[in-house]
Amino acid sequence: MPCPRTEAELEELLSTPSEAEREALSKLRGTLMLLGAGGKMGPSLARLAKRAAPHLRVVAVARFSEAHLRPELERDGVETIAGDLLARGAFDSLPDADNVIYLAARKFGTAGDASPTWATNTVLPGLVAQRYAGSRIISWSTGNVYPFVAVDGGGATEDTPLAPVGEYGQSALGRERVFEYYSRAQGTPVVMLRLNYAVDLRYGVLVDLARQLLAGEPIPLEMGHVNVIWQGDANSICLRAFDLCASPPAALNVTGAEVLSVREAAEALAARLGVTARFTGTPAGTALLSNSGLSQRLFGPPRVSSSELIDWVAQWVTQGGRLLTKPTHFAVRDGKF
Repeated sequence: MPCPRTEAELEELLSTPSEAEREALSKLRGTLMLLGAGGKMGPSLARLAKRAAPHLRVVAVARFSEAHLRPELERDGVETIAGDLLARGAFDSLPDADNVIYLAARKFGTAGDASPTWATNTVLPGLVAQRYAGSRIISWSTGNVYPFVAVDGGGATEDTPLAPVGEYGQSALGRERVFEYYSRAQGTPVVMLRLNYAVDLRYGVLVDLARQLLAGEPIPLEMGHVNVIWQGDANSICLRAFDLCASPPAALNVTGAEVLSVREAAEALAARLGVTARFTGTPAGTALLSNSGLSQRLFGPPRVSSSELIDWVAQWVTQGGRLLTKPTHFAVRDGKF
């Protein structure tokens, strides 16, 4: 696939369904609800779902702090409901839904003010699980629930014992445990999608590296290896994962097929950007890495490889594509975000 040249082309690429997505969503009936849909992944995921399944009622619920987002989604056939899901009575007026995708999360700012993170990541899942006890629920989670693992070990699998580093990771594990509790208590079918790290050209690990390179900043290497996945591939896996929902919950790693060396990725980007890469620190023998073997067996390999993503990010940045001020902070090793 060629690199998108404009933001409109990028959104079109992210929301154009494949035959696999059309087939998977053709089995769904009624309403598909996306909770917390105003973030980085929600809008393109909602559009993709509606285009893949015009027969579905697709409803996106979020605070919608970006005013342009609601009319754009409505134009594309997605119903929108604005509101704070943590507000008292927030769920009273929400429609029933046969299938729910839970995207709400809080990560950054945890180190200075942890209580909102815990409320968002643990209290809210309980409210969702009770309100939609009879629904199938896909909950986005994170690879941060895993411990750091050896960089030459292929990454943590879904069976790796969970041992998150820092309060954000602990609260993300709390989210999974709350959904697990209600899934077991109510029989609610749930699957947790453990993501790290999505790239959509406007944000992501590779974008972080490109910005640092263009600013002449040295690249820290202590977290010397990462996983990345094209957001379009992550969205596709999500929409095809409803058959995995189970009680007790299932889990699935959502990430790329390769373990990337940060040094090698930065050097590749630097060559394409025409700058010199500088580095600090030494790569540790462990990193936050996930093994996507199960996902690939179920859904096939990612359509966009990490080398293609490097090319795309370099082209996007070079041509002046818009970037979001949402760094991943992937280099953090103490869990303080």
